[in-house]
Amino acid sequence: MQKRVLLPLTAGVLAAHGWLLWQLPAWTGAAAAAAPVEAAAPAFMTRSIAPPAPVAAAPAPAPAATPVPAPQPKPKPKPKPKPKPVAAPAPLAPAAAPAEEEVPAAAQESRAEAAPGEPAVPEPPAVQAPAAEPVEVAAAEAPPSDAAAAAEVPASVQLPPPARLSFDVSGQAKRFNYHASAELLWQHDGRHYALRQQIKAFLIGTRAQTSSGQVTAAGLVPQRFTDLGRSEKSAELDFAAGQARFTPAAAPAAIGPGAQDRLSVFFQLAALVAAAPERYPPGSEIGFTTVGSNDAERWTFRVHDSETLELPVGAVPALRIERLPRHAGDQQGTLWLAPGLGYLPARIRLTQANGDFADLRLQAHAAP
Repeated sequence: MQKRVLLPLTAGVLAAHGWLLWQLPAWTGAAAAAAPVEAAAPAFMTRSIAPPAPVAAAPAPAPAATPVPAPQPKPKPKPKPKPKPVAAPAPLAPAAAPAEEEVPAAAQESRAEAAPGEPAVPEPPAVQAPAAEPVEVAAAEAPPSDAAAAAEVPASVQLPPPARLSFDVSGQAKRFNYHASAELLWQHDGRHYALRQQIKAFLIGTRAQTSSGQVTAAGLVPQRFTDLGRSEKSAELDFAAGQARFTPAAAPAAIGPGAQDRLSVFFQLAALVAAAPERYPPGSEIGFTTVGSNDAERWTFRVHDSETLELPVGAVPALRIERLPRHAGDQQGTLWLAPGLGYLPARIRLTQANGDFADLRLQAHAAP
């Protein structure tokens, strides 16, 4: 039933659409006749729109001209480290001037590049500080120096006056007691010195020792030591090389400033004590490297109290100084220095490990 109703309705709708389509050309023609002017114009107009003229791009900024670097100054050598300031009698600069902050070398160069037109400011000349005052050095440790230009011995040591000393000698050698005579000749001119000790004994013969060298502000600087017995032995002290060389051939021994030989050591002791007795109270010790005819060893002396000696020359006040042995077989020695004779030795006693000894007692004193 519904289909029957819809079919006529659908047919009517289609007929209406067809009629409208049929009448459409007539309507468009009537419209064209009514407006002839407008028919001349095309139904559609196409406009060509010219694109806007391209805007000229702003010219790229020209690259900045690279500045030509200023010629680099030659690298300055690094300044040597300045010595520590030494106190001067007067200040070199006003006290109110502020201390400039130290600028590294690299920063100084960059400043020079930043302102190439600035004239370079020269550095102030280095001011040489006044020499430091000499410091007194113990004579036993002072380095040797040439005193050829010195007319007198400096006050750091006080050498005894030149003299010829005669001794009465008693001793023992291989359990044989003997008596002998000895002579000690001491000479110096304030620049050089010479020492000779000689002992003569019946049936024993003669033995002599010599020492020679320079006199400096530190005292004696021995250069040659000889020991004359049945044969001659000697030692050359070369302080520049720091060694003593021996004849006959033996291994060189190391020496340092202040070294003495077995004869000069007694007079070096006398020169030190005479210059400043207060420096060497009882119990104080003085040490030297002491060179013999074929070796060098350390000799240490201890100061004792003064005592009065009864000698062939008479009663003599003297300061006793003892050499300390380093081991059981070492030689022992005792020295008595007489202040009344310029601290020349008034008595010398040497004792060997086997009991042999020699005791030298002053018998006479005279000018050389």
